[in-house]
Amino acid sequence: MIPRRRRLTHDRRVLLMALLAGVPGSLLALGLLWFGDYTPRVQWTCTVLVVAFWWGIAFALQDTVVRPLQTLSNLLAALREEDFSFRARGGREDPLGEAMSEVNALAETLRQQRLGALEATALLRKVMEEIDVAVFAFDGEHRLRLANRAGQRLLGRPQEQLLGRLASELGLAEGLDAGAPRVLDLSLPGGAGRWEARRGTFRQAGLPLRLLVLSDVSRALREEERQAWQRLIRVLGHELNNSLAPIRSIAGSLEALVGREPRPPDWDEDMRRGLAIITSRSDALSRFMEAYARLARLPPPQLGPVAVGPLVRRVAGLELRVKVTVRPGPELTVRADGDQLEQLLINLVRNAADASVESGGSVAMGWSAPNGGRTLDLWVDDDGPGLPNTANLFVPFFTTKPQGSGIGLVLSRQIAEAHGGILTLDNRRPGPGCRAHLRLPM
Repeated sequence: MIPRRRRLTHDRRVLLMALLAGVPGSLLALGLLWFGDYTPRVQWTCTVLVVAFWWGIAFALQDTVVRPLQTLSNLLAALREEDFSFRARGGREDPLGEAMSEVNALAETLRQQRLGALEATALLRKVMEEIDVAVFAFDGEHRLRLANRAGQRLLGRPQEQLLGRLASELGLAEGLDAGAPRVLDLSLPGGAGRWEARRGTFRQAGLPLRLLVLSDVSRALREEERQAWQRLIRVLGHELNNSLAPIRSIAGSLEALVGREPRPPDWDEDMRRGLAIITSRSDALSRFMEAYARLARLPPPQLGPVAVGPLVRRVAGLELRVKVTVRPGPELTVRADGDQLEQLLINLVRNAADASVESGGSVAMGWSAPNGGRTLDLWVDDDGPGLPNTANLFVPFFTTKPQGSGIGLVLSRQIAEAHGGILTLDNRRPGPGCRAHLRLPM
């Protein structure tokens, strides 16, 4: 077996090159010395001095080159060990001094960054412990690797008894498998109720972990439900009182009329008029309840390809009271529920026509595809007086029309939001009139 040759180290190469650099001068001096007319004592004394000087210079050169490298190596080793207290002595205006200064600057930068990272980590840990949201981290095998204080309370055990257990054993498999943020009904040792589950991913020590965040929304949902019931009861009570008060008053008057003896000559006419009013208010109350039922029964959209141009032109042709001008746009196809989208546009055009009839104006419709074709914009302009108050536009059953139901815009906004879109109404600048603007994702 041929032995492997050892390569010269950097310091030995420097020493060898220093010695080789001194060979010509030393040989020349020794040649002149030994071939000259000198006594042996002088020859040997000078020979020793030349050789000592030659080797001394070589070793001094080696030390001058190698020692700064050793200093830099020690500094870099300290930085690698995250010890940023070491500094090199610099200050010299030469390349070596500049290198030492740059290493010192690097050490200071790393120290500041490490200090900021430690402070941020400490803050994050403090926030994680103090927030009232359960946070869990699972590895690729769905084993728990991290749980904050709220998560430990929710599971009813300390972290030492939880780490390494499967999500299915802890009752969290449903939340870990959930896709988009969703509300789950969970019954866990630390509490039962409705929880909003959110997922994410991050890395710790180079390993990918799956993050699960559970926030208790039971109280918030109950409060929202209570407020919704209050609003509903307030609206229903208002409408019922508006209809029942005149019905009760007229019924009392008719009862008194029937009980009078003798009856007045026009009692038949009064009776018919009173019954007609009762019938009218009853019909109005029935229409109101039908409108509410329609608002509450909006089905989810059945998505399919819908050609925008033909849809807009078809809706424009349904309005006969005013002229509806279609401003053509690009030929587009959007995924939507064609029936619901058509009903939305019919409501917008009908409102625009109602506003324009009074002023003798017209209605204009159009569409475009801004944002690089990622969204569809549909708009309806009218020449009416504009909107005096936009705060109550989307409040159920609020209307400024004598015969309005107050659900058209609410239903339209529900359809827009069910498609992931936005519906807004604003006064045109410059006026007159209003613009209804619908934005849908393509």
